[in-house]
Amino acid sequence: MHHPRQFRDGRQDGLIALESLDLDKVTSFAGLLRGMAKTAFSGRTLGEALDVTLAMVDDPGCKVVLTLSGAMTIAKMGKVISKMIDTGMVHAVVSTGALMAHGLSEAVGLVHYRHDPRMSDEELFEKGYNRVYDTLEMEANLNYVEEFTGRALDTLQGELSSEIICRALGKVLADDPKGAGVLRSAYIHGVPIYVPAFTDSELGLDLATYTMKNARESGVTDAEALFATLPRYNPYLDLNSFARFALSSARLGIFTIGGGVPRNWAQEVGPYVDIINHRLGLELGPPRYQYAVRICPEPTHWGGLSGCTYSEGISWGKFVPESEGGRFAEVYADATTVWPLLIKGVLEEMKPRKTPPRPAAATRGGRDKDGRPRSAPRRHPRGGRR
Repeated sequence: MHHPRQFRDGRQDGLIALESLDLDKVTSFAGLLRGMAKTAFSGRTLGEALDVTLAMVDDPGCKVVLTLSGAMTIAKMGKVISKMIDTGMVHAVVSTGALMAHGLSEAVGLVHYRHDPRMSDEELFEKGYNRVYDTLEMEANLNYVEEFTGRALDTLQGELSSEIICRALGKVLADDPKGAGVLRSAYIHGVPIYVPAFTDSELGLDLATYTMKNARESGVTDAEALFATLPRYNPYLDLNSFARFALSSARLGIFTIGGGVPRNWAQEVGPYVDIINHRLGLELGPPRYQYAVRICPEPTHWGGLSGCTYSEGISWGKFVPESEGGRFAEVYADATTVWPLLIKGVLEEMKPRKTPPRPAAATRGGRDKDGRPRSAPRRHPRGGRR
């Protein structure tokens, strides 16, 4: 039987009306973003990200993790990162090593250059220029960074981790009256920086050659013997340090630029605690991210979203479902075009944090959406975690 179509008014079904962006009414960055939230496409998702980010940074019981990938410091976003740390938006950073190395290059007063497309990559190599998309890092910069890193490593004893090394680098920068940069801000504010893929970076190579230099000074000269001289580096110090950080929070938030190892490593803390409970019989409260904001141009259909959508992550025990208070925003855009705008809007309206995030017991039970303890769920860990 044929049923005639109904021509309903969207208000009957509780739909939200869009509004044209009226620039005559915009008086602030936050106001612009709120106007964009009533439009469409990436403008709408960026506007929605403002409210989620504000809720995250204004929640006094929430610790926020900033994850970073892509060439963001060589793209001159370093001061945006530092501002997020300096204003209390961020309480831990998980990053690629390259991003920290390029930021360190800038922090010690070195320069990056705009690439002239008339120069071929062969010519760049011969002249000591390393190209990162449309930008150049001089090889001489990296050699200076290696010397600077060596000074920081000279101050360290015992087993090392990326957190320990980044803190030492930050201290050297903080001790210099002219010091600047992400590592300095993180050191001053007690924000740990983790680099999970540490050997995939200039910093990792610096540690390797630093260890070899010390061995050579002790009389080791054979190349094979030098390669057998390994740094006293233990990545599990990072893993368990971050797990303790996450377990100590009433609620967790994550702000992600790009994806890659930093995003996935930060997100696996919930599944990590889940399998500890299952395999060891403990009853720790598995940390789940209640707030999450991500800026990345990568869509889902290429299979390279680097760590899955937030909805998919719920199935892995990484995020609090929206039905239990989870709040998420994903912006599919180049971070250099929208990240500064978003943070500027947040800075206009965020509440200053007067005290550090409240710690929560990390021994028993989980937490509901209001931060109250609850018993830890038992999950059968599936093989492999993303």
